[in-house]
Amino acid sequence: MQTGQPSRTAFAAAAHRAAHQLLEKGSLFPDPLAIRILGQSPEVIAQEAEATPSRARMRLFIAARTRFAEDALAAAVAEGVTQLVVLGAGLDTFAYRNPYPTLRVFEVDHPATQTWKRQRLAEAAIPIPAALTYAPVDFEAQTLAQGLETAGFDPTQPTFFTWLGVVPYLTPEAMDATLSFIASLPAPAHVVFDYSDPPETFTPELREFHNLRAARVAALGESWINFPSAEALHPRLRALGFTKIEDLGPPEISARYFPNRTSTPHAKGAHMLYASKNKSNNKV
Repeated sequence: MQTGQPSRTAFAAAAHRAAHQLLEKGSLFPDPLAIRILGQSPEVIAQEAEATPSRARMRLFIAARTRFAEDALAAAVAEGVTQLVVLGAGLDTFAYRNPYPTLRVFEVDHPATQTWKRQRLAEAAIPIPAALTYAPVDFEAQTLAQGLETAGFDPTQPTFFTWLGVVPYLTPEAMDATLSFIASLPAPAHVVFDYSDPPETFTPELREFHNLRAARVAALGESWINFPSAEALHPRLRALGFTKIEDLGPPEISARYFPNRTSTPHAKGAHMLYASKNKSNNKV
């Protein structure tokens, strides 16, 4: 992200969520605010999405990962989670349609992106709920822990973290620091994030698609730099204290969310991962 400007990839992800409501009628994930918050007419959103059919795969993945995250959140709330932290919130709309009266939401993002989002909310006449707290964090100047503490986050309460569309842009060290912080909390904690297998493990067809996408985000000034392997990631999560891990790779994503797809899914590619810990664990 360029200094002083909102994330352009955050807008692109929001455009995919809005287009899903129009082109697939929200079949994977209905979001009544996705179009409103984007600030474009439905006709323009649909036309732009239809003009680039090669991006349909990414649109459907973004819809599916949102569904995966919010299904996991629903189960966690039923088990007693009282706080949600949306890391890299962008134009995510959950806080503005939150169905859980006891769930407090913290949105963490760069100050410039949060300012832009609040302008979009005002223009779309979407009210800011009392249960939402903004936690602006400039990671060049402060840590996630510092930003959340300033916002009034209670580390003793069971917490769920959503971390969608962020990991590929982080260094491995920054990714590990966030996971270590979540694992170090003294209360039960849950996290959902997405990541990609290393590109060198892809088929030639998938590698070509990846290269096109990578070039597109790099042109926006927000390059992909992090591609952890499941073989290395899972042991690290367990070492941090996460006792439950659910990791959906392309075959599992296809089986769960696209059961009528006739083509064979790639063995490698994008993943959606849920991890949780029930007790404190300070071995970070």
